[in-house]
Amino acid sequence: PPRAAASFNQMLERLDRDVLSKKPDWMTLSCGVNDVWHGANGVPLDQYKVNITKIVDQCQAAGVKVMILTSTMIGEDQPNANNQKLVAYNEFLRTLAKEKKCRLADLNAEMQAAIAKAGPEKKGNLLTGDGVHMNPAGNEMMATGVLKGFGLNAQQLAKAQQSWAGS
Repeated sequence: PPRAAASFNQMLERLDRDVLSKKPDWMTLSCGVNDVWHGANGVPLDQYKVNITKIVDQCQAAGVKVMILTSTMIGEDQPNANNQKLVAYNEFLRTLAKEKKCRLADLNAEMQAAIAKAGPEKKGNLLTGDGVHMNPAGNEMMATGVLKGFGLNAQQLAKAQQSWAGS
């Protein structure tokens, strides 16, 4: 099978060994960028839905709480074809989080908001080194999104961000 699809299926196969056997309280689930980005070697939405749902179900059955992270953008321009395809994957993740009562870190929305805030004068990549892999500003955006997903308020987020600035 194509490499990306194989690696996605391996996530499900590795779930017990790499996650459940460790008996965590929480697991964050971030999956989708490569499934879309790799095109024909990616994972179709219907298969993605089945596997993501199985991962969440198995975690919850084992008593592990799940936070679902929406997929970040593929290139820092929302209108491109990959980001348009990614919309359906992220809509599914948002719906699944509600249905399964999982916390949600909407990193795609966070990333879009940060890019929009930079405005049309933005040159180059703001949050990534190559349009996909995060740079330090992107890592901070993702961390902030996860903390928001856990319910931190503005004051708590500001304190966390101050600690990052000091490190």
